Amino acid sequence: MALLRDKPAVTTDGIRIHLYTNTGLLSGHTHAFEVGTEGIGLYRSEFPFMNRDNFPSEEEQRSLYRQVIETYAPRPVTLRTLDAGGDKMLPYLSFKEPNPFLGWRGIRLVLDHPEILLTQVRAMLLASHGHDNLKILIPMISTIEELERALALIHQAYDNVKDEDGEIKFPSIGVMIEVPSAIYQLEAILKRVDFLSIGTNDLVQYLLAIDRNNERVAKYFDPLYPSVLKALAEIIRTANQFGKPVSICGEAAGDPALVILLIAMRVDSLSLSAGALPRIKWVIRSFSHARACELWQQIQRMEYVDRIRALLYTELEQHGLGELIRLGNNSHIQ
Repeated sequence: MALLRDKPAVTTDGIRIHLYTNTGLLSGHTHAFEVGTEGIGLYRSEFPFMNRDNFPSEEEQRSLYRQVIETYAPRPVTLRTLDAGGDKMLPYLSFKEPNPFLGWRGIRLVLDHPEILLTQVRAMLLASHGHDNLKILIPMISTIEELERALALIHQAYDNVKDEDGEIKFPSIGVMIEVPSAIYQLEAILKRVDFLSIGTNDLVQYLLAIDRNNERVAKYFDPLYPSVLKALAEIIRTANQFGKPVSICGEAAGDPALVILLIAMRVDSLSLSAGALPRIKWVIRSFSHARACELWQQIQRMEYVDRIRALLYTELEQHGLGELIRLGNNSHIQ
């Protein structure tokens, strides 16, 4: 698969899907370039917040973001705003919640403390000086009110830095679709942002009411359930109608079986671990969009996740990709 590094992820009938990598640390960039990443699809900005005993200053954040933006330029770099809470607690924000995944996390936390978001966005914008590859991603949006408040703070931060440095460009702004309520507000969301990123880890968790960190139920966490596939198809279809790029991130982006269907759905890009990127590129380059559409039409009439996965695994085997199935863990590729 090393031979694929410099080749694009293009289906046999010419459909291109961009492959980006996820990161949150300064290490790992060498590996990402070695496997042919096209940029950063998701930079988890909470990591630098977690490994310390207080909030990083604006200058500390600017320095971190600058290193990433410069390292990947001119490739795109998508920086997600702070997504603390849930399973990503900040040690200096000590509070207990009965259900942290449904509590004070992500955009809710920073909207209650807008100075956190203002400082972070200022740092991101200042770090982008001289480059045109910054994209900002807002997590955990569940209402239009949250989105509008977040956008107002981003514009406020931009106005501030523009007064200091008029050469900084306003970046593309995107929203993570990971709360089910966002699916039913897609048109309103797409009127306000430039792109979407589907956060499959949380979206699958919320759609199926399965805590993926709970060993008793984690085995049921699977993006191939019909309800999840219908949700993904609806999000991608609506984004395509609006002419807005849509990406898939999370563990599901590294699932070869699901990727066959994402080809059919016409997703624009995938953001995944560097380790998973080569095998997913192999899948994309082995299938035609036409064949993927045939399989998707068949699967839309199916009701059982095990049968869906069995069908797709058989298809992978027939395309000479059985090795990817054997690399899987806990019943499906991670």
